[in-house]
Amino acid sequence: METTLDDDLLLERQLCFALSVASRSVVGAYRPVLEQLDLTHPQYLVMLALWEESPRTVRDVGRALAMESATLSPMLKRLESQGLLTRTRVPGNERALAVDLTPAGRDLRAAARRVPATMMERLGLTREQVEALNGAMHDIIRATGTELPGSPRGTDAIRTTPGETSE
Repeated sequence: METTLDDDLLLERQLCFALSVASRSVVGAYRPVLEQLDLTHPQYLVMLALWEESPRTVRDVGRALAMESATLSPMLKRLESQGLLTRTRVPGNERALAVDLTPAGRDLRAAARRVPATMMERLGLTREQVEALNGAMHDIIRATGTELPGSPRGTDAIRTTPGETSE
């Protein structure tokens, strides 16, 4: 059976539709798992970024998560009120905020170590399938011209440039 141009307009053939539904579905599947950690999915992503490297500036966390500071700031405030992180001014750059884990935030990582395996089991995926899907998503992200989220490595975690603002 040959595909016509009109078939290309079927909802079921739209990549944007499949990605949107898959994203909502996967995030929804995370919800009960993350509730055990008292985290929302976006808060979990923030914690993942901080478990990779802490302290970091708000701007750096935003870059790592491909998230604007206007969206990030309320999450950071909430995580701070939960006692998981602190936000302090960067010495020498009063406009930049450093985000650092508290002992409770660092300790939460041990409980979070179960999340990936739990999610693979819930979704019926192997580690290899997750890696392949993740690779395909990163290819799509790159194809859109969006910079892939990444975190700087090394000892100079709190980097600021002249005029950098944190919020």
